Amino acid sequence: MRTTSTALIAAAAAAALILTGCSTDSASTSGATTSAAQSQAQFNDADIAFLNGMYPHHAQAVEMADMVAGRTDTAKVVALAAAIEAAQQPEMDRMTDWLQQWGQPVPASDMSDMSDMSNMSDMSGMGHGSMDHGDGMMSADRMAALTALSGTEFDRQWLTMMIEHHEGAVEMANTELADGENPDAKQMAADIVTAQQREIADMQAALG
Repeated sequence: MRTTSTALIAAAAAAALILTGCSTDSASTSGATTSAAQSQAQFNDADIAFLNGMYPHHAQAVEMADMVAGRTDTAKVVALAAAIEAAQQPEMDRMTDWLQQWGQPVPASDMSDMSDMSNMSDMSGMGHGSMDHGDGMMSADRMAALTALSGTEFDRQWLTMMIEHHEGAVEMANTELADGENPDAKQMAADIVTAQQREIADMQAALG
């Protein structure tokens, strides 16, 4: 009988440990989910304006990166274009997800009329106005002129335009860091500043 009792006590203790572990894991998972939900629920007008402005900005950068194929074989330009597309397309996808979670309209992905920014929403809510959609955006005429170039002429014009484009993105991201509230959007802004300032230095070096 003593042996049976000891076995029963051991089994009960083991069951209690298993239940406690499950309870702890469940609470931990629930806490992480709640934290993520709270993070996404925390946003303001500056965050919305940042995503609405940066999305078409990124879309144009990706379009410019796509122009490189067939127009130049310069290794530095080809590598920069690949890096820009690899970084910015996933960021566009994340922006779309966040806006949908916040119940906001998703910006158009069609770049055909992105150069006419007059039909975009007024972004004056960004405070000191540096979130103007025109920051660093290329006009349709400049984009068309770029497509007509090749070789060294293309390289110099592409680098010049992309530097200007990146400078606009850095300005927009700095505004989000100053005025935004959502931690994920602000982290993206910080990443944009770091990555694009580095690429600006690389492009300036390539121009000589």
